[in-house]
Amino acid sequence: MMIRREFLHSLLATLGLAPHAAIGRAIAPPRTVLLQASPVAGFQYHEGEAVWAALREGLALDLVREQDNLHDGKAVRVEWAGRKLGYVPRVENHAVAQLLDRGERLGARIARLRESRDPWERIRVEVSLVI
Repeated sequence: MMIRREFLHSLLATLGLAPHAAIGRAIAPPRTVLLQASPVAGFQYHEGEAVWAALREGLALDLVREQDNLHDGKAVRVEWAGRKLGYVPRVENHAVAQLLDRGERLGARIARLRESRDPWERIRVEVSLVI
């Protein structure tokens, strides 16, 4: 029984899951699974244009669930540095909203920026599940 417990503790420590993981051992960065790539809905109506010059491909974004949104009960706001850029499009937000509601850890980043008159082509974001 003691050997099994020591083995499990050692295995957990190796995976970086135990509170007493070996000091000095490199902890693997979190892995991500790409869930979707989407344009940002409403980019032209929020703060996207005001921060356009500061945006770069690869920048991390925040996803904020808006359960009380009057227009869309599954609304997920897209933010950068506390500034609202827009939303995950309504036709693509169901799974993202559901995962956020369950407390799953999601990440988002700017996948593409493009100068365009069409606001749906200006910014594309990738949403990933962090595991």
